[in-house]
Amino acid sequence: MGSEGDTPARVHPIDAEGTPERRWREWGDLERLPRLDLGGTAHAVVVAPHPDDETLGFGGGLALLADQGTAVTVVAVTDGEGSHPGSNVLTRAGLVAARAVERGRALSSLGARGVELLRLGLADGDVASREDELTERLAAVCADADLCVAPWEGDLHPDHEATGRAARAAVRDQGARLLSYPVWMWHWASPEGEAVPWSRAYRIDLTPDVQDRKQGAVGAFTTQTAPVGALPEDRAVLTPDMLAHFSRDYEVVFR
Repeated sequence: MGSEGDTPARVHPIDAEGTPERRWREWGDLERLPRLDLGGTAHAVVVAPHPDDETLGFGGGLALLADQGTAVTVVAVTDGEGSHPGSNVLTRAGLVAARAVERGRALSSLGARGVELLRLGLADGDVASREDELTERLAAVCADADLCVAPWEGDLHPDHEATGRAARAAVRDQGARLLSYPVWMWHWASPEGEAVPWSRAYRIDLTPDVQDRKQGAVGAFTTQTAPVGALPEDRAVLTPDMLAHFSRDYEVVFR
């Protein structure tokens, strides 16, 4: 209990209770978003700040691109070693190894086994300190691509935001178009909020088969979707309420 006059600690929106998926489904505007077709894409670069972000935010899109024979490069910005900093079960090195295996299984579930994977090895939680370097690396990778897909720079996770900014800067003077996918936005935002650029939002419809493959891919990330141990430090990062946002038959991206 604080003393008189103490100011309560401000809870970061990602750590707050969040918006239940039911509210998003009851809001009819998502159903009315214009459809986006990924057809005709020759080479796509999909950028993920952590293992699982590409699957959560764009796993269905990855599956659709793979099905149509698009060459896909997945850029792994970090190895996700910071997801359980207080764990006595998994070391940081153990998390790197585990999450790499999980990503491989997820890509296989999506039918994207032949993707090129480029691991950059930036520090989990500190991407912003090397944002200029990341911009240069992404500019080189995207030079021959016609599509770059990266996190939305307003997602309120610092690694997502830095990666999104770097991707936008990387393609600014190139021919690749940019699509931005939200992840944490579905948790902290609300249909009535004004922080989301809905005027730039599109939906990518997923067939039942692709939807099932995405769910299998999300389930591959067991270090994130289930506790790794019995202590609070080992709890699941992605709760059932959070995972519900990625069970839809469409994905949303911003142009």
